[in-house]
Amino acid sequence: MKDWVEVRRGSYHDSVTLMRAGRLLSERPGVAGAMVAMGTELNREMFGRMGFAVPDGTGPDDLVVAIRVDGGGLDEAREALDGLLHGASRPPAGGGPLGAPAPPRTTGSAAAGADATVALLSVPGPHVFPEAMDALDAGLNVMIFSDNVPLAQEIALKEAAARRGLIVMGPDCGTAVIGGAGLGFANAVRPGPVGVVAASGTGAQQLMCLLDAAGTGVSHVLGVGGRDLSPQVSGRSALSALAALDADPGTELIVLVSKPPAPQVLDLIREAARRLDTPVVFALPAAGEDDLTQAAEKVLTALGRTVPRWPRWTAPRRAAPAAGHAAEGRALRGLFAGGTLRDEAEMIARGALGWDLQARGHRFTDFGDDAYTRGRAHPMIDPTLRLDALRAEAADPGCGVLLLDVVLGHGAEPDPAASLAPAVTAAVRDRPDLAVVVSLCGTPADPQGRDRQATALCEAGADVFASNAQATRHALRLVEGVSA
Repeated sequence: MKDWVEVRRGSYHDSVTLMRAGRLLSERPGVAGAMVAMGTELNREMFGRMGFAVPDGTGPDDLVVAIRVDGGGLDEAREALDGLLHGASRPPAGGGPLGAPAPPRTTGSAAAGADATVALLSVPGPHVFPEAMDALDAGLNVMIFSDNVPLAQEIALKEAAARRGLIVMGPDCGTAVIGGAGLGFANAVRPGPVGVVAASGTGAQQLMCLLDAAGTGVSHVLGVGGRDLSPQVSGRSALSALAALDADPGTELIVLVSKPPAPQVLDLIREAARRLDTPVVFALPAAGEDDLTQAAEKVLTALGRTVPRWPRWTAPRRAAPAAGHAAEGRALRGLFAGGTLRDEAEMIARGALGWDLQARGHRFTDFGDDAYTRGRAHPMIDPTLRLDALRAEAADPGCGVLLLDVVLGHGAEPDPAASLAPAVTAAVRDRPDLAVVVSLCGTPADPQGRDRQATALCEAGADVFASNAQATRHALRLVEGVSA
Protein backbone atom coordinates (compact mmCIF):
# COMPACT_ATOMS: atom_id res chain seq x y z
CA MET A 1 0.00 0.00 0.00
CA LYS A 2 1.14 3.56 -0.72
CA ASP A 3 -0.35 6.71 0.84
CA TRP A 4 -0.26 10.16 -0.73
CA VAL A 5 -1.45 13.25 1.20
CA GLU A 6 -1.47 16.77 -0.23
CA VAL A 7 -2.57 20.05 1.38
CA ARG A 8 -3.73 22.77 -1.00
CA ARG A 9 -3.61 26.01 0.95
CA GLY A 10 -6.63 28.30 0.67
CA SER A 11 -8.40 26.11 -1.90
CA TYR A 12 -12.10 25.88 -1.02
CA HIS A 13 -14.77 23.58 -2.44
CA ASP A 14 -18.16 22.81 -0.91
CA SER A 15 -18.52 19.62 1.12
CA VAL A 16 -20.87 17.81 -1.27
CA THR A 17 -18.46 18.34 -4.19
CA LEU A 18 -15.56 17.04 -2.10
CA MET A 19 -17.46 14.01 -0.81
CA ARG A 20 -18.50 13.06 -4.34
CA ALA A 21 -14.90 13.46 -5.48
CA GLY A 22 -13.64 11.26 -2.65
CA ARG A 23 -16.19 8.59 -3.42
CA LEU A 24 -15.41 8.56 -7.15
CA LEU A 25 -11.71 8.27 -6.37
CA SER A 26 -12.37 5.35 -4.01
CA GLU A 27 -14.13 3.49 -6.81
CA ARG A 28 -11.17 3.76 -9.21
CA PRO A 29 -9.13 0.61 -9.97
CA GLY A 30 -6.15 0.29 -7.66
CA VAL A 31 -7.43 2.84 -5.13
CA ALA A 32 -7.89 1.24 -1.70
CA GLY A 33 -9.15 4.38 0.02
CA ALA A 34 -9.52 8.12 -0.52
CA MET A 35 -10.80 11.20 1.26
CA VAL A 36 -11.03 14.76 -0.03
CA ALA A 37 -12.15 17.37 2.52
CA MET A 38 -11.45 20.75 4.02
CA GLY A 39 -9.00 20.65 6.93
CA THR A 40 -11.47 21.23 9.73
CA GLU A 41 -10.79 19.69 13.13
CA LEU A 42 -13.45 17.02 12.60
CA ASN A 43 -12.15 16.14 9.13
CA ARG A 44 -8.55 15.95 10.39
CA GLU A 45 -9.75 13.42 12.98
CA MET A 46 -11.42 11.40 10.21
CA PHE A 47 -8.22 11.43 8.13
CA GLY A 48 -6.39 10.11 11.19
CA ARG A 49 -8.92 7.30 11.72
CA MET A 50 -8.34 6.27 8.11
CA GLY A 51 -4.59 6.11 8.77
CA PHE A 52 -3.61 9.25 6.84
CA ALA A 53 -1.10 11.68 8.39
CA VAL A 54 -2.22 15.28 7.85
CA PRO A 55 0.66 17.80 8.10
CA ASP A 56 0.80 20.10 11.12
CA GLY A 57 -0.55 23.57 10.52
CA THR A 58 -3.40 22.42 8.27
CA GLY A 59 -6.47 24.56 8.89
CA PRO A 60 -10.15 24.74 7.91
CA ASP A 61 -9.35 26.94 4.87
CA ASP A 62 -7.05 24.28 3.40
CA LEU A 63 -8.05 21.44 1.09
CA VAL A 64 -6.67 18.04 2.11
CA VAL A 65 -6.41 15.22 -0.43
CA ALA A 66 -5.52 11.70 0.76
CA ILE A 67 -5.29 8.68 -1.55
CA ARG A 68 -4.21 5.13 -0.72
CA VAL A 69 -3.31 2.88 -3.64
CA ASP A 70 -2.60 -0.83 -3.83
CA GLY A 71 0.20 -0.92 -6.37
CA GLY A 72 -0.09 1.56 -9.26
CA GLY A 73 -2.76 4.06 -10.23
CA LEU A 74 -1.73 7.04 -8.07
CA ASP A 75 -0.87 9.37 -10.95
CA GLU A 76 -4.12 8.51 -12.72
CA ALA A 77 -6.13 9.11 -9.51
CA ARG A 78 -4.46 12.50 -8.98
CA GLU A 79 -5.21 13.48 -12.57
CA ALA A 80 -8.84 12.36 -12.17
CA LEU A 81 -9.17 14.42 -8.97
CA ASP A 82 -7.89 17.56 -10.68
CA GLY A 83 -10.48 17.04 -13.41
CA LEU A 84 -13.29 16.60 -10.90
CA LEU A 85 -12.39 19.71 -8.92
CA HIS A 86 -11.74 21.81 -12.02
CA GLY A 87 -15.15 20.92 -13.41
CA ALA A 88 -16.84 21.80 -10.11
CA SER A 89 -15.13 25.19 -9.88
CA ARG A 90 -15.55 26.24 -13.52
CA PRO A 91 -17.26 29.68 -13.72
CA PRO A 92 -20.69 29.84 -15.36
CA ALA A 93 -20.82 30.35 -19.11
CA GLY A 94 -21.00 33.96 -20.24
CA GLY A 95 -18.88 35.48 -17.47
CA GLY A 96 -15.79 37.41 -18.55
CA PRO A 97 -12.55 37.16 -16.55
CA LEU A 98 -11.95 40.93 -16.66
CA GLY A 99 -14.45 43.67 -16.15
CA ALA A 100 -17.20 41.29 -15.04
CA PRO A 101 -19.24 42.22 -11.97
CA ALA A 102 -17.76 40.80 -8.79
CA PRO A 103 -19.79 37.89 -7.42
CA PRO A 104 -21.70 38.62 -4.21
CA ARG A 105 -19.77 37.88 -1.03
CA THR A 106 -22.65 37.79 1.45
CA THR A 107 -26.21 36.48 1.51
CA GLY A 108 -27.52 40.03 1.86
CA SER A 109 -25.61 41.33 -1.17
CA ALA A 110 -26.79 38.35 -3.22
CA ALA A 111 -30.39 39.07 -2.20
CA ALA A 112 -30.07 42.72 -3.19
CA GLY A 113 -29.31 41.72 -6.77
CA ALA A 114 -31.91 38.99 -7.14
CA ASP A 115 -35.67 38.83 -7.50
CA ALA A 116 -36.02 36.17 -4.81
CA THR A 117 -38.19 35.34 -1.83
CA VAL A 118 -36.28 32.36 -0.40
CA ALA A 119 -32.63 31.83 0.54
CA LEU A 120 -31.37 28.23 0.77
CA LEU A 121 -28.38 27.92 3.10
CA SER A 122 -26.06 24.91 3.27
CA VAL A 123 -22.95 25.72 5.27
CA PRO A 124 -21.58 23.95 8.37
CA GLY A 125 -24.29 24.18 11.02
CA PRO A 126 -22.27 26.03 13.70
CA HIS A 127 -21.63 28.85 11.17
CA VAL A 128 -25.06 29.27 9.57
CA PHE A 129 -26.57 31.75 12.06
CA PRO A 130 -25.09 35.01 10.64
CA GLU A 131 -25.94 33.99 7.08
CA ALA A 132 -29.53 33.21 8.07
CA MET A 133 -29.90 36.52 9.91
CA ASP A 134 -28.46 38.30 6.88
CA ALA A 135 -31.12 36.68 4.70
CA LEU A 136 -33.93 37.57 7.11
CA ASP A 137 -32.72 41.18 7.27
CA ALA A 138 -32.87 41.20 3.45
CA GLY A 139 -36.54 40.20 3.61
CA LEU A 140 -36.09 36.58 2.54
CA ASN A 141 -37.68 33.45 3.90
CA VAL A 142 -34.90 31.03 4.80
CA MET A 143 -34.43 27.31 4.20
CA ILE A 144 -31.57 25.94 6.30
CA PHE A 145 -30.34 22.64 4.89
CA SER A 146 -27.52 22.51 7.47
CA ASP A 147 -27.75 20.25 10.51
CA ASN A 148 -25.91 20.45 13.86
CA VAL A 149 -27.18 24.02 14.41
CA PRO A 150 -27.30 24.98 18.12
CA LEU A 151 -30.85 24.88 19.48
CA ALA A 152 -30.67 28.41 20.93
CA GLN A 153 -29.75 29.76 17.50
CA GLU A 154 -32.70 27.96 15.88
CA ILE A 155 -35.10 29.54 18.35
CA ALA A 156 -33.56 33.00 17.87
CA LEU A 157 -33.83 32.73 14.08
CA LYS A 158 -37.46 31.62 14.18
CA GLU A 159 -38.37 34.42 16.56
CA ALA A 160 -36.63 36.93 14.28
CA ALA A 161 -38.53 35.51 11.27
CA ALA A 162 -41.87 35.82 13.05
CA ARG A 163 -41.19 39.49 13.80
CA ARG A 164 -40.61 40.07 10.09
CA GLY A 165 -43.56 38.01 8.86
CA LEU A 166 -41.23 35.40 7.37
CA ILE A 167 -40.62 31.66 7.80
CA VAL A 168 -37.45 29.78 8.69
CA MET A 169 -37.56 26.30 7.18
CA GLY A 170 -35.12 24.22 9.22
CA PRO A 171 -32.43 23.81 10.42
CA ASP A 172 -31.95 20.29 9.07
CA CYS A 173 -34.64 20.97 6.47
CA GLY A 174 -33.90 18.59 3.63
CA THR A 175 -37.00 19.04 1.49
CA ALA A 176 -39.25 21.83 0.28
CA VAL A 177 -41.37 22.60 -2.77
CA ILE A 178 -42.26 26.24 -3.39
CA GLY A 179 -44.66 26.89 -6.25
CA GLY A 180 -43.53 23.74 -8.03
CA ALA A 181 -39.79 24.33 -7.54
CA GLY A 182 -38.14 21.59 -5.50
CA LEU A 183 -35.45 22.56 -3.01
CA GLY A 184 -33.01 20.14 -1.39
CA PHE A 185 -34.09 16.50 -1.67
CA ALA A 186 -37.32 16.92 -3.61
CA ASN A 187 -39.16 14.57 -5.93
CA ALA A 188 -40.56 15.44 -9.34
CA VAL A 189 -44.27 15.50 -8.53
CA ARG A 190 -47.26 16.98 -10.30
CA PRO A 191 -48.90 20.20 -9.07
CA GLY A 192 -52.10 19.86 -7.09
CA PRO A 193 -54.27 21.01 -4.20
CA VAL A 194 -52.41 19.51 -1.22
CA GLY A 195 -50.13 21.67 0.94
CA VAL A 196 -47.67 19.96 3.25
CA VAL A 197 -46.09 21.19 6.48
CA ALA A 198 -43.17 18.88 7.14
CA ALA A 199 -41.05 18.42 10.24
CA SER A 200 -39.63 15.48 8.30
CA GLY A 201 -37.97 15.48 4.89
CA THR A 202 -38.39 11.84 3.91
CA GLY A 203 -41.87 11.77 5.45
CA ALA A 204 -42.85 14.60 3.12
CA GLN A 205 -41.24 12.80 0.18
CA GLN A 206 -43.14 9.59 0.87
CA LEU A 207 -46.39 11.50 1.08
CA MET A 208 -45.68 13.45 -2.12
CA CYS A 209 -44.79 10.30 -4.03
CA LEU A 210 -47.87 8.40 -2.90
CA LEU A 211 -50.12 11.32 -3.87
CA ASP A 212 -48.38 11.52 -7.24
CA ALA A 213 -48.93 7.78 -7.77
CA ALA A 214 -52.63 8.42 -7.15
CA GLY A 215 -52.74 11.24 -9.71
CA THR A 216 -52.83 14.04 -7.12
CA GLY A 217 -50.19 16.72 -6.60
CA VAL A 218 -48.99 19.34 -4.15
CA SER A 219 -49.22 23.12 -4.04
CA HIS A 220 -46.31 23.71 -1.65
CA VAL A 221 -44.23 21.67 0.78
CA LEU A 222 -42.90 23.78 3.63
CA GLY A 223 -40.25 21.98 5.66
CA VAL A 224 -39.79 23.26 9.20
CA GLY A 225 -36.92 21.14 10.54
CA GLY A 226 -36.89 18.04 12.69
CA ARG A 227 -36.80 19.93 16.02
CA ASP A 228 -39.63 22.36 15.29
CA LEU A 229 -42.22 20.31 17.19
CA SER A 230 -39.93 19.82 20.20
CA PRO A 231 -40.87 21.41 23.54
CA GLN A 232 -38.08 23.97 23.18
CA VAL A 233 -38.97 25.23 19.69
CA SER A 234 -42.71 24.71 20.26
CA GLY A 235 -43.82 24.62 16.63
CA ARG A 236 -42.82 28.17 15.78
CA SER A 237 -42.29 27.50 12.07
CA ALA A 238 -45.10 24.92 11.82
CA LEU A 239 -47.61 27.49 13.02
CA SER A 240 -46.34 30.04 10.48
CA ALA A 241 -46.43 27.45 7.69
CA LEU A 242 -50.00 26.39 8.53
CA ALA A 243 -51.12 30.02 8.39
CA ALA A 244 -49.34 30.58 5.07
CA LEU A 245 -50.92 27.52 3.43
CA ASP A 246 -54.34 28.42 4.84
CA ALA A 247 -54.04 31.77 3.06
CA ASP A 248 -52.96 30.16 -0.23
CA PRO A 249 -55.90 29.95 -2.69
CA GLY A 250 -54.35 26.95 -4.46
CA THR A 251 -54.28 24.80 -1.32
CA GLU A 252 -57.49 22.87 -0.59
CA LEU A 253 -56.15 20.58 2.12
CA ILE A 254 -53.09 20.61 4.39
CA VAL A 255 -51.11 17.64 5.69
CA LEU A 256 -48.78 17.97 8.65
CA VAL A 257 -46.13 15.25 8.65
CA SER A 258 -43.63 14.85 11.46
CA LYS A 259 -41.61 12.46 13.51
CA PRO A 260 -43.37 11.89 16.87
CA PRO A 261 -43.84 15.42 18.28
CA ALA A 262 -43.88 16.51 21.89
CA PRO A 263 -47.45 15.93 23.19
CA GLN A 264 -47.92 19.49 24.43
CA VAL A 265 -46.73 20.89 21.08
CA LEU A 266 -49.02 18.55 19.16
CA ASP A 267 -51.94 19.81 21.24
CA LEU A 268 -50.94 23.37 20.33
CA ILE A 269 -50.75 22.51 16.62
CA ARG A 270 -54.09 20.66 16.66
CA GLU A 271 -55.77 23.65 18.28
CA ALA A 272 -54.28 26.00 15.66
CA ALA A 273 -55.40 23.62 12.89
CA ARG A 274 -58.98 23.67 14.18
CA ARG A 275 -59.07 27.43 13.72
CA LEU A 276 -58.08 27.29 10.04
CA ASP A 277 -60.50 27.42 7.12
CA THR A 278 -58.49 24.71 5.32
CA PRO A 279 -58.86 21.13 6.64
CA VAL A 280 -55.71 19.54 8.11
CA VAL A 281 -54.72 15.85 8.09
CA PHE A 282 -52.00 14.62 10.47
CA ALA A 283 -49.39 12.03 9.45
CA LEU A 284 -47.38 11.09 12.53
CA PRO A 285 -45.49 7.80 12.99
CA ALA A 286 -46.67 7.29 16.56
CA ALA A 287 -48.94 4.84 18.36
CA GLY A 288 -52.60 5.53 17.61
CA GLU A 289 -51.83 7.79 14.63
CA ASP A 290 -52.13 7.19 10.89
CA ASP A 291 -49.02 5.99 9.13
CA LEU A 292 -47.96 7.86 5.99
CA THR A 293 -49.82 5.58 3.61
CA GLN A 294 -53.02 5.77 5.68
CA ALA A 295 -52.68 9.56 5.78
CA ALA A 296 -52.30 9.67 1.98
CA GLU A 297 -55.42 7.53 1.61
CA LYS A 298 -57.30 9.81 4.00
CA VAL A 299 -56.26 12.84 1.91
CA LEU A 300 -57.45 11.20 -1.29
CA THR A 301 -60.80 10.29 0.27
CA ALA A 302 -61.28 13.84 1.58
CA LEU A 303 -60.62 15.21 -1.91
CA GLY A 304 -63.03 12.71 -3.49
CA ARG A 305 -60.20 10.88 -5.31
CA THR A 306 -59.85 7.12 -5.76
CA VAL A 307 -57.37 5.30 -3.54
CA PRO A 308 -55.22 3.16 -5.86
CA ARG A 309 -53.43 -0.11 -5.35
CA TRP A 310 -49.99 1.15 -4.38
CA PRO A 311 -47.20 0.03 -6.74
CA ARG A 312 -45.10 -2.99 -5.81
CA TRP A 313 -42.58 -5.14 -7.64
CA THR A 314 -41.96 -8.76 -6.62
CA ALA A 315 -38.56 -10.40 -6.97
CA PRO A 316 -38.25 -13.57 -9.05
CA ARG A 317 -38.96 -16.63 -6.93
CA ARG A 318 -35.91 -18.34 -5.56
CA ALA A 319 -35.55 -21.98 -4.63
CA ALA A 320 -37.11 -22.74 -1.26
CA PRO A 321 -34.49 -22.64 1.52
CA ALA A 322 -33.56 -25.78 3.40
CA ALA A 323 -35.76 -26.75 6.33
CA GLY A 324 -34.99 -24.71 9.42
CA HIS A 325 -33.42 -21.88 7.43
CA ALA A 326 -36.51 -19.84 6.54
CA ALA A 327 -36.65 -16.12 7.41
CA GLU A 328 -39.42 -16.79 9.93
CA GLY A 329 -38.14 -16.85 13.48
CA ARG A 330 -35.12 -14.72 12.65
CA ALA A 331 -34.54 -11.00 13.12
CA LEU A 332 -35.66 -8.03 11.04
CA ARG A 333 -32.95 -5.42 10.52
CA GLY A 334 -34.05 -2.06 9.14
CA LEU A 335 -31.31 0.05 7.51
CA PHE A 336 -32.79 3.45 6.66
CA ALA A 337 -31.67 6.70 5.04
CA GLY A 338 -34.89 8.44 6.09
CA GLY A 339 -35.50 9.07 9.79
CA THR A 340 -39.28 9.24 9.55
CA LEU A 341 -39.42 6.13 7.38
CA ARG A 342 -37.38 4.37 10.06
CA ASP A 343 -39.71 5.66 12.79
CA GLU A 344 -42.77 4.56 10.83
CA ALA A 345 -41.35 1.06 10.34
CA GLU A 346 -40.55 0.71 14.03
CA MET A 347 -44.01 2.02 14.99
CA ILE A 348 -45.69 -0.59 12.78
CA ALA A 349 -43.45 -3.34 14.16
CA ARG A 350 -44.18 -2.35 17.76
CA GLY A 351 -47.89 -2.28 17.05
CA ALA A 352 -47.73 -5.82 15.68
CA LEU A 353 -45.21 -7.38 18.06
CA GLY A 354 -45.33 -5.34 21.25
CA TRP A 355 -42.45 -3.41 22.78
CA ASP A 356 -39.83 -6.16 23.03
CA LEU A 357 -38.38 -5.68 19.55
CA GLN A 358 -34.79 -5.61 20.75
CA ALA A 359 -35.25 -8.77 22.78
CA ARG A 360 -36.19 -10.54 19.55
CA GLY A 361 -33.16 -9.11 17.77
CA HIS A 362 -35.13 -6.66 15.60
CA ARG A 363 -33.32 -3.34 14.99
CA PHE A 364 -34.11 -0.18 13.01
CA THR A 365 -31.26 2.25 12.24
CA ASP A 366 -31.41 5.73 10.72
CA PHE A 367 -28.15 6.41 8.87
CA GLY A 368 -29.32 9.97 8.22
CA ASP A 369 -29.13 10.79 11.92
CA ASP A 370 -26.71 13.56 12.90
CA ALA A 371 -24.49 10.97 14.60
CA TYR A 372 -23.79 9.40 11.19
CA THR A 373 -23.59 12.57 9.04
CA ARG A 374 -20.99 14.62 10.90
CA GLY A 375 -18.16 15.05 8.45
CA ARG A 376 -19.82 13.05 5.66
CA ALA A 377 -22.70 13.40 3.23
CA HIS A 378 -26.22 12.19 3.94
CA PRO A 379 -26.77 8.51 3.02
CA MET A 380 -29.09 9.60 0.23
CA ILE A 381 -25.91 11.00 -1.38
CA ASP A 382 -23.21 8.71 -0.02
CA PRO A 383 -24.41 5.14 0.74
CA THR A 384 -21.03 3.85 2.00
CA LEU A 385 -21.92 3.39 5.68
CA ARG A 386 -25.23 1.73 4.92
CA LEU A 387 -23.70 -0.63 2.39
CA ASP A 388 -21.14 -1.67 5.00
CA ALA A 389 -23.98 -2.30 7.46
CA LEU A 390 -25.91 -4.30 4.85
CA ARG A 391 -22.96 -6.62 4.32
CA ALA A 392 -22.47 -7.03 8.08
CA GLU A 393 -26.14 -7.81 8.73
CA ALA A 394 -26.30 -10.23 5.81
CA ALA A 395 -23.37 -12.12 7.35
CA ASP A 396 -25.26 -12.50 10.66
CA PRO A 397 -27.12 -15.85 10.63
CA GLY A 398 -29.62 -14.41 13.10
CA CYS A 399 -30.84 -11.90 10.51
CA GLY A 400 -33.74 -13.18 8.42
CA VAL A 401 -34.95 -10.04 6.62
CA LEU A 402 -33.22 -6.83 5.59
CA LEU A 403 -35.57 -3.83 5.21
CA LEU A 404 -34.15 -0.81 3.39
CA ASP A 405 -35.48 2.44 2.04
CA VAL A 406 -34.34 4.00 -1.23
CA VAL A 407 -35.27 7.66 -1.63
CA LEU A 408 -35.10 9.17 -5.11
CA GLY A 409 -35.42 12.73 -6.32
CA HIS A 410 -33.32 15.79 -7.08
CA GLY A 411 -30.21 16.01 -4.93
CA ALA A 412 -30.17 12.29 -4.13
CA GLU A 413 -27.71 9.71 -5.45
CA PRO A 414 -27.96 9.62 -9.30
CA ASP A 415 -28.35 5.84 -9.50
CA PRO A 416 -28.79 4.17 -6.09
CA ALA A 417 -29.49 0.75 -7.60
CA ALA A 418 -26.04 0.78 -9.22
CA SER A 419 -24.42 0.23 -5.82
CA LEU A 420 -27.30 -1.34 -3.88
CA ALA A 421 -28.37 -4.02 -6.38
CA PRO A 422 -24.95 -5.76 -6.45
CA ALA A 423 -24.89 -5.77 -2.65
CA VAL A 424 -28.37 -7.33 -2.56
CA THR A 425 -27.38 -9.89 -5.17
CA ALA A 426 -24.34 -10.91 -3.15
CA ALA A 427 -26.35 -11.10 0.07
CA VAL A 428 -29.09 -13.38 -1.26
CA ARG A 429 -26.57 -15.48 -3.17
CA ASP A 430 -24.55 -16.18 -0.02
CA ARG A 431 -27.65 -16.49 2.19
CA PRO A 432 -30.52 -18.33 0.45
CA ASP A 433 -32.51 -18.00 3.69
CA LEU A 434 -32.22 -14.19 3.67
CA ALA A 435 -35.02 -11.96 2.33
CA VAL A 436 -34.54 -8.35 1.26
CA VAL A 437 -37.41 -5.85 1.19
CA VAL A 438 -37.05 -2.34 -0.22
CA SER A 439 -39.26 0.69 0.34
CA LEU A 440 -38.80 2.79 -2.82
CA CYS A 441 -39.80 6.43 -2.44
CA GLY A 442 -39.89 8.12 -5.82
CA THR A 443 -41.87 8.94 -8.94
CA PRO A 444 -41.54 7.93 -12.61
CA ALA A 445 -40.47 11.53 -13.39
CA ASP A 446 -37.58 11.55 -10.90
CA PRO A 447 -34.15 11.77 -12.55
CA GLN A 448 -33.27 8.26 -11.32
CA GLY A 449 -36.49 6.77 -12.76
CA ARG A 450 -38.57 4.97 -10.13
CA ASP A 451 -39.53 2.03 -12.34
CA ARG A 452 -35.98 1.50 -13.60
CA GLN A 453 -34.68 1.46 -10.02
CA ALA A 454 -37.45 -0.95 -8.97
CA THR A 455 -36.67 -3.33 -11.82
CA ALA A 456 -32.95 -3.40 -11.01
CA LEU A 457 -33.58 -4.06 -7.31
CA CYS A 458 -36.15 -6.78 -8.10
CA GLU A 459 -33.76 -8.52 -10.45
CA ALA A 460 -31.17 -8.41 -7.66
CA GLY A 461 -33.57 -10.34 -5.40
CA ALA A 462 -35.52 -7.73 -3.43
CA ASP A 463 -39.27 -7.26 -3.06
CA VAL A 464 -39.94 -3.58 -3.70
CA PHE A 465 -42.85 -1.44 -2.44
CA ALA A 466 -43.80 2.19 -3.13
CA SER A 467 -45.38 2.30 0.34
CA ASN A 468 -42.97 2.16 3.27
CA ALA A 469 -45.79 0.93 5.52
CA GLN A 470 -46.61 -1.93 3.14
CA ALA A 471 -42.93 -2.84 2.85
CA THR A 472 -42.68 -3.02 6.64
CA ARG A 473 -45.77 -5.19 6.97
CA HIS A 474 -44.44 -7.53 4.29
CA ALA A 475 -41.12 -7.82 6.16
CA LEU A 476 -42.97 -8.60 9.41
CA ARG A 477 -44.94 -11.37 7.72
CA LEU A 478 -41.67 -12.93 6.58
CA VAL A 479 -39.97 -12.93 9.99
CA GLU A 480 -42.93 -13.28 12.35
CA GLY A 481 -45.74 -14.68 10.25
CA VAL A 482 -47.97 -11.80 11.43
CA SER A 483 -50.12 -9.34 9.54
CA ALA A 484 -49.39 -5.88 10.99
